[in-house]
Amino acid sequence: MSASVLLSLLLVSTGVNGFKVDFGKNNSQSHWEITETAILNVTARSCHDLAQSEDRDFTFPASLTAESLLEACAAKSSARDFAINTFYIKAFNALVNTDYALIPSRHFDDESFHEGKKHITDGLDAVKASIKEENYVAARTKLGEILHTLQDFYSHSNWIEMGNVHPNTGLIKKNATIGNITAKDRPTCRNCTTDCTNNILEDILNEKLLTSAYFSPLSSNSKPKGKCSHGGIQDKTRHTEATGGINKDSLNSSHGHLHTKAAEVATAATYELLDDVRAAAGDKSFLRMMGVSPGKALCFVIDTTGSMGFDIEAVQHVTSTIISNLQGSINEPSVYILVPFNDPDFGPETRTTDLTTFKQAIDALTPSGGGDEPEMSLSALQLALTAAPFGSEIYLFTDATAKDSHLKNIVIALIERTQSVVNFVISKETLQEPIYTDVAKASGGLLVKGSKGDVFPAIKVFLDASSSNLVTLLHIIRNPGKPENFTFTVDGTETDIIIFITGTTTKDFALISPSGTAQDTTGSQTVGDLLTLKLKTEVGQWEIRMRSTKPYTLKITAQSSTDFFFTFLKPSQVRSEGYAIMTNRPAAGFSAELMVILFGSDTATLTEVNLVYLSGSVPLKGNVTEQGNNTYLVSFENIPSEEFSVLVKLQHGSITGSTPGTSQRQSTTSVKASSISVDIKSDSVFEPNSTLSAIITVSTRGTGGNFTTRAINNKGFDAKVSPSTVTVPEGGSANATVQMTAPVNTSGTEVTLVVEVEAPRASDMNYVVSTFIVLTEVNDSSAPVFERLTPEPNCSDICSSSTWQLSIHVTDNTAIDRVYVRQGNGTLSTSRISGKEWRASYEASCCSPTVEMVAVDGVGNVEYFLYTVSKTSATTTTAKPTTTQSESTTTTRPITTLVTSTRKTTATTQRTTTLTSSAATTLPVSASTHPTTTTPVPTTTTETTTTTGTPTTTTTTTTTTTVSVAPKTLQSSLLCIIISLLASQLK
Repeated sequence: MSASVLLSLLLVSTGVNGFKVDFGKNNSQSHWEITETAILNVTARSCHDLAQSEDRDFTFPASLTAESLLEACAAKSSARDFAINTFYIKAFNALVNTDYALIPSRHFDDESFHEGKKHITDGLDAVKASIKEENYVAARTKLGEILHTLQDFYSHSNWIEMGNVHPNTGLIKKNATIGNITAKDRPTCRNCTTDCTNNILEDILNEKLLTSAYFSPLSSNSKPKGKCSHGGIQDKTRHTEATGGINKDSLNSSHGHLHTKAAEVATAATYELLDDVRAAAGDKSFLRMMGVSPGKALCFVIDTTGSMGFDIEAVQHVTSTIISNLQGSINEPSVYILVPFNDPDFGPETRTTDLTTFKQAIDALTPSGGGDEPEMSLSALQLALTAAPFGSEIYLFTDATAKDSHLKNIVIALIERTQSVVNFVISKETLQEPIYTDVAKASGGLLVKGSKGDVFPAIKVFLDASSSNLVTLLHIIRNPGKPENFTFTVDGTETDIIIFITGTTTKDFALISPSGTAQDTTGSQTVGDLLTLKLKTEVGQWEIRMRSTKPYTLKITAQSSTDFFFTFLKPSQVRSEGYAIMTNRPAAGFSAELMVILFGSDTATLTEVNLVYLSGSVPLKGNVTEQGNNTYLVSFENIPSEEFSVLVKLQHGSITGSTPGTSQRQSTTSVKASSISVDIKSDSVFEPNSTLSAIITVSTRGTGGNFTTRAINNKGFDAKVSPSTVTVPEGGSANATVQMTAPVNTSGTEVTLVVEVEAPRASDMNYVVSTFIVLTEVNDSSAPVFERLTPEPNCSDICSSSTWQLSIHVTDNTAIDRVYVRQGNGTLSTSRISGKEWRASYEASCCSPTVEMVAVDGVGNVEYFLYTVSKTSATTTTAKPTTTQSESTTTTRPITTLVTSTRKTTATTQRTTTLTSSAATTLPVSASTHPTTTTPVPTTTTETTTTTGTPTTTTTTTTTTTVSVAPKTLQSSLLCIIISLLASQLK
């Protein structure tokens, strides 16, 4: 859809104020806000549950923003990763309006209900499989896509007009129905013009028949007579019978009067889908996908040829000392990546979150081979760039030139796409390799040359300066060098400011503090040709005066939680009047729109954005428009075809009332505009032992001619573009086909495909980078089944003196992946009887009377079991069941220091999803359209105060509790109650 449904009134305030970069107008909100709000709420719930399982405190923020969430999650150092990862989920959601604008099933247009649901359920399979394999890029990409389709259902169909106030859970369950669908030849709407409030036929609504809007920007004859149209200026079907429209995309849409109601349900549905993903993945994996994890990635690319023995030993020493000491700190790497290379071999990559596994891989490296000097360094770097998270720092160690120089453009494309930094440590002072210089320049990295003895000190310098809060204040490259003065500003929020200079000495520069005093540079450190100098923080404008005429690189970094990232935008004209993100280079010689996102601070504001040219030309200043929620739209009149980076000016302190300070940040990655445009159209999932075929469109705004095409991927799959040379007329376009074949036994693989297009005489180039998922079609749609084996356990009035036990039988028709506790402070023991059958035993203090268990099968189908023990005047302890299985695990969830006051009368497996208020400790879910099976059991209502060590029960009242297990979905009548209460309050 184009404008989409609003945010739910049920959700915690997110501080979103009408982000307009895609879709929304006149206070109408978009897919962007809906997705962001649900992500914040589900992530908060995930952090809460993980903290509870690890006996840590968690307090829900009063106002839920990214910054307040990460503080509550004790993960402030994750600000960069969380901002970037959630951004791309939202961005790939919005891209559906551009890349799949005319595919009805992507938007539930044209009554394509079965096809639309299949997009969602197949996509969910792909998301869950990708997370299981730790392929988070693919998971986020597909997750964004299917959330768009899910949200469109509530704006483009008549679900809301039928009076529904909670989500259609059947949309995310393969074996569930979504309701009765109107026949294709049955009229659904009457004509309307200005007022379309009641244009859906009464019999359709009374019979609860699903219909959806027809849409076409091209032809008015694409709709059967009597069917409902989407409506709006882009929809030509609105002029044919039945005229008008039913979309609820905005307050000004044909059914804009239902915009808010549609939004409430769409947001709850988004939460429901995300929570299903969370349950299947587990909290740790879900948070890792979102970027809520300590530290940043550590990535080594190492030459293992015969001359590299000393270098390998240096890396091994660093791993066993410096890196080991980072364990448990905020700078502990979130993932470790190692890619070795030799000649002619390179890889395979080692990617792990376990330091021991990484050290074993490092220690296994031995120098050998490499008779001739050139090595496969760029091939290894390509693997690293596709394995490392967005914005990673990569360290490449070698003493040889690149044998695979043809990959230079591919590597630079991946650097631009991932905004990663590549640092080179060259242990041969006489080595000349322009490709390494170009790659370092494109990524904002440093190239350090020295002797073998300089390798360890160089690594130490890099790692000492690196952290998840590393920001760049200034980055200058001059070749040839020339006397020049540069300034940079700090405002006191930065610490550990370090100047890096290559290619010069302390005699070739002078440093002037904000007070005008020349600074002593004798405390600098030199390693090879790298000079580093640490500054004492002094607020204001600093000046560095370079006097060298030799080539040099100047880079100034600091530690700060506040930083930014950016992406260029393209018009989204078919279904909306806004923008979508670009995934390659912007157009040279034309105006451009840049989106800048700040993160890590609720008080920073963006005041200025400049494109800084690497040549030293006068920077190009943009026109900044605030969009709300730390997001800014920046317009530029004309972008030249030379390399540039993005430099922003920030102001702090205006929100807190403190004196505003100014500072700056500069992007590490440089970008070069292009006169070539490259687009790809293809589904992102294909099966093993099959060939993916996608159309590539090559356009030029400049001179035509024969353009060379190349395709390469990170898994070594057979891939080619046909034809390999495309003839494009001046100002025109032409198509080619790229094909990639996945071998057998590759299900679960994430593949990054890069298609490069080069202009005649190699005068220009552009690219497209796409991520694909190889996945065997999932036919298992049945969730595991819980069965309680033990009689009803009981607890005494004095909860601190008694325990209760529960024995559960869990079965699945294929294979159970795991069983875990989501709520409860007891001990879970599991034993595997067979792949399809598990036994679980749970024991807890009577002061922790409730447990929620989750069972997940091999493909991510999820089932829940929620149980609350009964209370009697006598203590009853149920014996643990006997098992014959040797495969067993025990999980202990200790009683936390959380103080709770609870009044329970019903225990059910339905998860009440009422996305939190600021004081709530429970996040929402949604309603299910499927009944639960219930078994009444005696229990009591208790008001309990729980503290670590000495829990007590203050009040006891006998009642009856119902224990229920939802077969495949969760009901939430509470959601309906809350919506009704909110509606009554708004009247």
